[in-house]
Amino acid sequence: MDIKVTDFKQRCLEIIRRVERTGKSVSITRRGKVVARLGPAARMADTRIKPWERLRGTAVCDFEPNESVLRDEDFEAMR
Repeated sequence: MDIKVTDFKQRCLEIIRRVERTGKSVSITRRGKVVARLGPAARMADTRIKPWERLRGTAVCDFEPNESVLRDEDFEAMR
């Protein structure tokens, strides 16, 4: 579901309850672009799952596969 920022502001509690009830995320938009997402909280109560395993599937990669996230200047050996 997408909702405009102004609509979200007016219906905030209703939308939070809907996300809580359905487990479905809501994208909040400004001028047609997504500026935030409201999603259900991760289930942290299960202590059998290690903290790093709870993060599985939550990362977003903002670079190309062959692109380095470091510059040549970042390596001391290159100086």
